[in-house]
Amino acid sequence: MPDLLSPTDGPTADASFGAMRAEAIYDLGHSTIFASRSDPRFSYCTYAPPQTGNEQHPKALVVVVHGTGRAFTEYRDAFAEFAKWNDCIVLCPLFPAGPQGDGNRDGFKFLQEGAIRYDQILLDMVDEVAKKFGADFSRFALFGYSGGGQFVNRFGLLHPDRLWALSIGAPGSVTLLDFNQDWWVGVRDFASQFGQPLNLDALQALPVHMVVGKADIETWEITHRPDGKFFMPGANDAGRTRPERLETLRQSFEAAGVQVHLDLVDNVPHNGLACVDKVQDFFAATLRRLRAARR
Repeated sequence: MPDLLSPTDGPTADASFGAMRAEAIYDLGHSTIFASRSDPRFSYCTYAPPQTGNEQHPKALVVVVHGTGRAFTEYRDAFAEFAKWNDCIVLCPLFPAGPQGDGNRDGFKFLQEGAIRYDQILLDMVDEVAKKFGADFSRFALFGYSGGGQFVNRFGLLHPDRLWALSIGAPGSVTLLDFNQDWWVGVRDFASQFGQPLNLDALQALPVHMVVGKADIETWEITHRPDGKFFMPGANDAGRTRPERLETLRQSFEAAGVQVHLDLVDNVPHNGLACVDKVQDFFAATLRRLRAARR
């Protein structure tokens, strides 16, 4: 009687097929949501193009950080086509409100909340995704909008050596390269805050982009009041509106020798998805230069 089992049949073949099918569904393309292995209070999703493993170029990583509304999957989806056509993987972290049980929506914006270091949480996620896809993500591009803009403003000051591009979108509050004011308004006490000096050389070498809508002029959410939890002298001095504050940030960067490309988007209020095209243009141009230089 003939053997009805071919070499590709049986439990082993089923397990192998199941693993490949699960990878295709949950890891490639628009991924499911994963808990961070270093701290399961925090999660992330990714977009990895279906051709991952057969790219023209080594994979590059783009990290996009949500704002206070935590629309992290929407930003992931908005960067999917960019990733497909630029041989990139997109990582979008989720920093939920109130991880300490107090309902605080804003802790991640300032990098530190109690014993939590959000910059390290993100770096752990980057390492986890790099291992998953067998990639070198020792440097990555970083974009954040609104509350995420605050996070990436401060992350860029702390870790410029980990980035190949930085895009700061419409932050409500800014940390200036001001050596006459303390953190978070300025960087005078940066070393005592983080246990390391500010790496100005790396920051000066970093391509930096800033973007905000011209119509983003509401101030109800961004004005610091004396009884507010983040109030400190100088908290409102960068300007009334987000465009004013971002312009002040640009001036402080450029005064310190950091070149900045600023996009003011016509007829756009506070809407991060309406600014994504400008960010992608900047990242694509930067990536082309970097890849051409490697060749």
